[in-house]
Amino acid sequence: MERISHQEQPAGLYQAMKQVQDYVDNSGLDFFLLELVRTRVSQINGCAYCLDMHFKEAIAAGEDPIRLISISAWREAPYYSAKEQAALQFAERLTRMPEEEHSDDIHDELLKYFSKHEIAYLTLAVVQINSWNRLTKSFGPVPGLYKAGQNKKQLVDL
Repeated sequence: MERISHQEQPAGLYQAMKQVQDYVDNSGLDFFLLELVRTRVSQINGCAYCLDMHFKEAIAAGEDPIRLISISAWREAPYYSAKEQAALQFAERLTRMPEEEHSDDIHDELLKYFSKHEIAYLTLAVVQINSWNRLTKSFGPVPGLYKAGQNKKQLVDL
């Protein structure tokens, strides 16, 4: 049930979020890697609207559906690269933020595949999808209605 429509949101809220999103999208990180991370974080946060959106965007761009369907079991599936696994592990840890846990080991793993700049971008990507998930879960847009490419055509994402 939609609780706060796009028209009822404060002026500039979506644009502020979209500006950060565009920054992440233009960071040079692989689109499919970002969509895997966004899908996994959205699963953890139980955001049906975001799952619908990122599944459709990834499929439209050519992602293999099995990789999206299996993302919650990525540790057991053979079709995620070591680089993707490191990013997914990092995204899960950053999303859940376990108390009293240090992240030196995950950064050591990330440094095998990503530069420090890329890790910073990946961190922002995880922070951003967590923010979208929380806004979306609060505002309550109806899942299932999203069309691939919708965000590029209009400024109605939430």
